[in-house]
Amino acid sequence: MPLALGIAFAGFFVGNALYRARAADRFVTVKGFAEREVRANLALWPIVFSVTSNDLATLQQQVDESSEKVLAFLSADFTREEIWVAAPRITDREAQGISSPGRPLDRYVAETVVTVRSGKIDVVRAVMDRAGGLVRQGVALVRSYEYNTQYLYTDLETVKPEMIAEATRDARRAAEQFAEDSGSRVGAIRNAQQGLFSIEDRDPFSPETKKVRVVTTIQFFLE
Repeated sequence: MPLALGIAFAGFFVGNALYRARAADRFVTVKGFAEREVRANLALWPIVFSVTSNDLATLQQQVDESSEKVLAFLSADFTREEIWVAAPRITDREAQGISSPGRPLDRYVAETVVTVRSGKIDVVRAVMDRAGGLVRQGVALVRSYEYNTQYLYTDLETVKPEMIAEATRDARRAAEQFAEDSGSRVGAIRNAQQGLFSIEDRDPFSPETKKVRVVTTIQFFLE
């Protein structure tokens, strides 16, 4: 009799352990998504201009004069700490064999970039609309594909916790739907992987408005 009871208890514990092991294998993997629109909080506006001359000393003088006009134009709306002036990039046309038939070209070309780095997004956009005033002052602005205006969002840490929680809730809703269809119930989280956050322009016409997205991958136990 004691031997039979021992075998019965052993069978119970083995069976119970096997049940728990199988239960632990029952889980579902789902993805959760969160997205929100945010306003850019940093603008980088490069102002590119060029001057030409056959003499390097005269070229530098013209660079200085144009730089002073640009700084004066910007000073009404931005502090000096928000403005950065790069050293001019000088091209020797004669050394590069650049010529124009029928019309002589100045030998030297200097291209200079003055960059505004500011969190005042609306002010930057308003001043950009008035940049034609520099042309009237004799500043030869250049449309450059190398230097483009950028609007950045640098405050991700303020929205990250809420967005992760939102993505987790979205994943649980998906798991609950799966559990309902399979006659189960969603339990605790078995494993979770946070995806990378992405920040993109909302559309090509409003780059100052960004879309922040995150996708999480979560495994839930099914009971």
